[in-house]
Amino acid sequence: MGGEEDSDGAKGGKILKRFKRGWMWNQFFLQEEYTGSDKQYIGKLQSDMDKGDGTLKYILTGDGAGDIFTIDENNGDLHANKRLDREEKAFYTLRATVVNKNTGLKLEPETEFIVKLHDINDNEPKFAKELYTASAPERSNIGTSVTQVTATDADDSMYGNSAKLRYSISQGHPYFSVDPNTGIIRTALGPGEMDREKREHYQVVIEAKDMAGQRGGLTGTTTVNITLTDVNDNPPRFSQSIYQFSVPESIKTGIPVGRINAVDKDLGKNAEMYYSVVSGDGLDMFDVITDKDSQEGIITVLKSLDYEKTRSYTLEIQVQNTQTLDTRFLGYLPTKDMATVRIGIEDVDEPPLFEKASYVMEVKEDAAVGTAVGSVRAMDPDGYNSPVRYSIDRRTDLDRLFNVHSGNGSIFIIRPLDREEAAWHNISVIATEFNKPLQTSWVPVYVRLLDVNDNAPKFASFYETFVCEKTKAGQKIQTVSAVDADDPVGGHKFFFSLAMEGAYRGNFTVKDNGDNTAGVLTRRSSYSQLHKSIYLVPVLITDGDFPMQSSTGTLTVRVCICDREGNMELCNAEAQTSSAGLSTGALVAILLCVIILLMIIVLFAALKRQKKKEPLIISKEDVRDNVVSYNDEGGGEEDTQAFDIGALRNPEAIEESKQRRDIIPSGTLYPPIRRTAIPSRDNADVRDFINQRVQDNDSNPTAPPYDSLATYAYEGTGSVAESLSSLGSASSEGDQDYNYLSDWGPRFRKLADMYGAEDSDLES
Repeated sequence: MGGEEDSDGAKGGKILKRFKRGWMWNQFFLQEEYTGSDKQYIGKLQSDMDKGDGTLKYILTGDGAGDIFTIDENNGDLHANKRLDREEKAFYTLRATVVNKNTGLKLEPETEFIVKLHDINDNEPKFAKELYTASAPERSNIGTSVTQVTATDADDSMYGNSAKLRYSISQGHPYFSVDPNTGIIRTALGPGEMDREKREHYQVVIEAKDMAGQRGGLTGTTTVNITLTDVNDNPPRFSQSIYQFSVPESIKTGIPVGRINAVDKDLGKNAEMYYSVVSGDGLDMFDVITDKDSQEGIITVLKSLDYEKTRSYTLEIQVQNTQTLDTRFLGYLPTKDMATVRIGIEDVDEPPLFEKASYVMEVKEDAAVGTAVGSVRAMDPDGYNSPVRYSIDRRTDLDRLFNVHSGNGSIFIIRPLDREEAAWHNISVIATEFNKPLQTSWVPVYVRLLDVNDNAPKFASFYETFVCEKTKAGQKIQTVSAVDADDPVGGHKFFFSLAMEGAYRGNFTVKDNGDNTAGVLTRRSSYSQLHKSIYLVPVLITDGDFPMQSSTGTLTVRVCICDREGNMELCNAEAQTSSAGLSTGALVAILLCVIILLMIIVLFAALKRQKKKEPLIISKEDVRDNVVSYNDEGGGEEDTQAFDIGALRNPEAIEESKQRRDIIPSGTLYPPIRRTAIPSRDNADVRDFINQRVQDNDSNPTAPPYDSLATYAYEGTGSVAESLSSLGSASSEGDQDYNYLSDWGPRFRKLADMYGAEDSDLES
């Protein structure tokens, strides 16, 4: 890069020089989408320092330098090597400089320039969607907006008309139109033509063209599917004007008779309808409801039918929309439709029919047996008028309190009644045709028993109270009330007074409170527990109904010792139990529980003692008196040879040649040599006693084997206390005199009575 040098003056002894830029370009323009075979020439970069002598070198850097763009380093010619698209990149920024070929020094500062691409119309308009979906109400006015479509063009909108679009409709005439500038689609026909019931779906093709719609411009298209939404512009219409049905007279209420159908060209809620019976002789006998799913009218039975009374009915049924109808396009057409329904009744052999669906009867509870309570009546509804026989369903009258006359239906009493047991009796009466026993019917009969004053009032509960020994006259000690099983119409009214036969009229009095209660008052200021501890006060209770009933209730009053505040301190045993709130039965139950508990404890103790066994000898060194321990096990109950019992008969005997009796000896058998026992003077009586018992045991065929333990209890002789054995004392028991027990006081009185009585019996 070169420049000019100018002398503007000197300053500070220095000469200032200003270099003038010598580049001869600012920006270049290049047409996009170049289709030539050679490189596309852009322009020439030239510095005023270039003298043409070939000493300068042009260098290019920046976007696409060396690849897309190249420069001739000798003369500065700039070329594009590739085909460029403005829609991909609209401009490129490059930098150029000039250096000396020999020294490589920059002769010019690096300078930036731009290469812009000129746009050509090479892109057609494109819509945001290939397919649009829209809707518009039917019967819309002309110009009603439906939807808006938008297209874009990738060309440069700032250069020429390549990106200026115009919209047009190529398919969808004459129903719709499009705004050429905004792309808004509108209805083009009036309400009379845009009828959904005639045509519901439309397909509209919209075209967008660039170059402001001029010839040669590129175009893009899109499709818009438009649906007309429904409005309620059609009333329902019956598919036929007359309907005919037939039903048996025995049909139950609420059962469908048939269906009628009306058609509405509209959709959804606009097609919903309801039916109603507006006139006809069956207006009160039938009803019509709407099936929400099928929109059909269902005719149902409202009341029971009777062939003998009416054999056919005619109904006028109306149908209309549930939603408000748009009447702008109906003209003089009605908004509702009417149809005639004829229903024929078929005869059926029916059971007897009672005059009422149920009967309610009343009778006094004291009515005599045979009294009529009321009557029922049934008849054959068919034309035959067959006689009817009546009976009671005994499953509803298990106590057999009522009966019915089979001919006239009169119900009467066959057993006494009591309202207090059951105030109502619900029975069923059966009516049966004589000629056709299978034709039966039932009717419920409710019999109410009217109350009669046949029960006397009585205390509401058991009353028991106490009175202090020191009190004051007129002191209330108890409030009593009464109950009555009867149920008078005006409610209960009780009167209380002291019974005439009461023996304690001078001690207590009764004051009627007037509210079906009464207070028992004292008439004295002092009572004595020692003189009389319990008072039984009879209270007469009378009701206020007719015939008057009365009874006497007894109030138990106990005399107790009280403190200054009137609180009970001490009564007799019965009063204490009463004040504690425990009855005699409760005390007996508690006592029985205590006894059973003691018996269980004793039983467990006995079982525990029985399981505990004390050995005869705890150790070999512990020898007590004459007890000898032999730890020789026998051979069983039938083994009589294994052990010699003679050792027990004479402990001092010594056998020189003792043989085992439970094995076979190896030598010659010799009889055992017994030595005569040396008697001892001190225990001769014991020896004699044991020998005698051993002899008795040996001679007893039922005695156990020899190796079984036999115990002989003998205490000896010479005891100061004498023998305690029952064998030795039995003979002397009758000689004992027990009269001295009477002198030992009241504690031994029971023993004296027992043994003294025995002595008297023995003497007698």
